Amino acid sequence: MIEINQSFKEANTTIGMGPATVLITPPIGSGYFIARVPLFADQAIQIFPKFSTVGCGFAQEEDWNTNLPITLPAEEIYRHIEHNKKYSEITEDQAIAAIKELQQWWTSQRNSE
Repeated sequence: MIEINQSFKEANTTIGMGPATVLITPPIGSGYFIARVPLFADQAIQIFPKFSTVGCGFAQEEDWNTNLPITLPAEEIYRHIEHNKKYSEITEDQAIAAIKELQQWWTSQRNSE
């Protein structure tokens, strides 16, 4: 089941510097997600703005910043992020299903704009 972060506000991460544009990492914390699918205990797969795209990764990460764009195949995203699953109770099938659910939801949100 998808949880939508109703209070989410995207941080401004773009700074114009003359002819150049600088992208900076937003202030990331436990509430920095657009939507997520809880999996086990405090772990979830979530989507969030990341520069000019939407990233997908685990909520709790051992090595920070392991995610991929939500538009990539779910299996590819999972292979890239699986080392951060945190709990053996989280299965590959469960995580891939969560990614696909978020992909479908995100696509429906984009199509309704």
